[in-house]
Amino acid sequence: PLPSASESRQLKHRRTVDVHVYARADGLWEVDAHLVDVKSRDTPMADGMRLAGVPIHELTLRLVVDTQLNILRAGSESHRVPYQGHCGDHADAYAGLAGLNLAKGFRRAVMERLGGVRGCTHLTELAIGLPTAVIQGFAGEVIDTRGDHPAAGQPFQIDRCHALRSDSEAVRLHYPRWHRQPDAKNTEHNPSSSAAPAAR
Repeated sequence: PLPSASESRQLKHRRTVDVHVYARADGLWEVDAHLVDVKSRDTPMADGMRLAGVPIHELTLRLVVDTQLNILRAGSESHRVPYQGHCGDHADAYAGLAGLNLAKGFRRAVMERLGGVRGCTHLTELAIGLPTAVIQGFAGEVIDTRGDHPAAGQPFQIDRCHALRSDSEAVRLHYPRWHRQPDAKNTEHNPSSSAAPAAR
C-alpha cells in the first residue's frame, strides 16, 4: 500500500510526462514525448522571475520509428528552460538516437551517447522511458499480445513482468496455451511463484 499522505503536505513541484504514439500513412510511426516541470510558487531564474504555473522546463522529443522498433529519425525542441540560450545549445544531440533500436540495448546506448554533459538531463531521462510507451502503442496492432493464432509465437508480454511470468496464475487464466508449471526449486524460495490461485 501507499504510505499515508500527510494532511499538511503542500504541492511545490509537478512534473508531467506525456507520450503520444501515432501511426502514419507510410507505415512508419511517430512518437512525441513531452516533459513539463511547473512550480507552485514564483521562482527566481537566471532570466528573471518565473511565475507560479509557468513551466520551468517544457521539452519535446520526437522519434520516427519502424515496426521493428528501429529509430529512423529523431530530434528535440526546448520550448522553456531555466537558462535560455544555453540549455538547448546542444546542436540537437538527440538526432543521434537515429540508428538505435528501442528493444535492443537502448537505455545503455542512450546513456553512452547522451548521458551527462553530452545532452540535457531531462531529455535524456525522457528518452530512456520511451521503449515501454512505444511497445504499448504497438500492442495489438504491430505486436501480437494474444497469441491466439495456431502459428503465433508466445505473446510479447509473457515473462517480461512479475504478474505475467509464464508459471503465474495470470498466465494460467488468460494465456493457458503458454502456461508452464512452476519450477519446484523456484517455488521453494519464492512462494508467489506457486500456481495456486491468487488471493482475490
